[in-house]
Amino acid sequence: MKFVQEPGKQKEQTLPQLLEQEEGQEVMTKGAVHSIRNMGEVVFVILRRREGLLQMVYESEACEFPIRELKEASTVQVWGTMRREERAPHGKELHLNRMKVLSTPAQPLPLAIDKWKLQTSLEAKLDMRPLALRNIRERAVFKIQEGLVRGFREYLTAQGFTEIHTPKIGAKGAEGGSNMFKLSYFHKPAVLAQSPQFYKQMMVGVFDRVFETAPVFRAEKHNTKRHLNEYTSLDFEMGYIDSYEDLMEMETGFLNYTMDLLKKDYQKELDLLGVTLPSVEKIPKVRFDEAKRLASEKYNRKIRNPFDLEPEEENLIGRYFKEEYDSDFVFITEYPSKKRPFYAMDDPEDERFTLSFDLLFRGLEVTTGGQRIHDYGMLMEKLEKRQMETEGMEAYLDAFKYGMPPHGGLGIGLERLTMQLLGRDNVRETTLFPRDLNRLEP
Repeated sequence: MKFVQEPGKQKEQTLPQLLEQEEGQEVMTKGAVHSIRNMGEVVFVILRRREGLLQMVYESEACEFPIRELKEASTVQVWGTMRREERAPHGKELHLNRMKVLSTPAQPLPLAIDKWKLQTSLEAKLDMRPLALRNIRERAVFKIQEGLVRGFREYLTAQGFTEIHTPKIGAKGAEGGSNMFKLSYFHKPAVLAQSPQFYKQMMVGVFDRVFETAPVFRAEKHNTKRHLNEYTSLDFEMGYIDSYEDLMEMETGFLNYTMDLLKKDYQKELDLLGVTLPSVEKIPKVRFDEAKRLASEKYNRKIRNPFDLEPEEENLIGRYFKEEYDSDFVFITEYPSKKRPFYAMDDPEDERFTLSFDLLFRGLEVTTGGQRIHDYGMLMEKLEKRQMETEGMEAYLDAFKYGMPPHGGLGIGLERLTMQLLGRDNVRETTLFPRDLNRLEP
């Protein structure tokens, strides 16, 4: 009888382990051929691994493998000796003794992935996404995105939050409106989730503090650089709050923790992309109406919509707080009630406004959150006032019928946050496989 156990000693060394080897040390590793530079007597073969690139040196008299049989994008197993070379990317290179080809591409690559920057359009990169992401800089975008999710998960877990996983098919949208993808669920009408809102609120009554990282769906016919029809939302909901400021403090803590994490574990990717991380030790906050007034007065822009922020206004408000307070972030608070969902808690001092907020990052909204109505009678009154049907919300409303603590939460658009952090122009650049008005593949 044979049994399977956990992995033992690594059969091959990681790139950092290879680079720690002494001069002349015999090593073995595997990877993909990123590029081949034939200099005549010497051929430089660049090996791509998950940790980065390794320069290898092929000399015909030292390696019995015929170099003419090697192609870019082949995957290989190699043996050789590590040697110091100041001109090599890491100050060391691998001199090949032996090579075994594990797989060979059926045809040449349509993209020059070994270039510092892919010289092609965004649409071409998205059409050939699995290949484009083999470029080191393109790939670095999603390593940094990994760090953002990791920071969210680690910070909230340390703050006593429980990670949950909610369904993405439901009977009713959490935010109402017409921007829902409708489908037939065994001959019953159903929708794809606009957010995990109902479920994370229900789970506050169970775990007090919950979070989720998952896709959400918006059937909006936008074709802009900032919208997607499927994106990843970083959501949390926390109970027993004193005010919605507790939520803003928690998000500030997450951002601060995550920037430190990126500095510590993702500096290589930050350097590759030339990213300077913002300071988030403290973030200014300003009322919605005051933010509109400040931007209007300083930049001589007439206020056209008193109930919402237009994209140009968001940009001007972000510019204002950068110029006046050197802050890349700003919390905009007390949004008008008519522009917030029914579950948003109204300001008891002025019911035209809500105890809610958005977080702008360099002039773009990346977070929406606020305090929720936790009283059953108040919730039913709000639904009646808005003439909303309760069909499909029975389980959600039952949770409040049997008691819920004061609570609130927020949702962060992961792709937008990544886009602003990296200074990219289009949210599709920071989306692994975008789903927009015209794209369903790859």
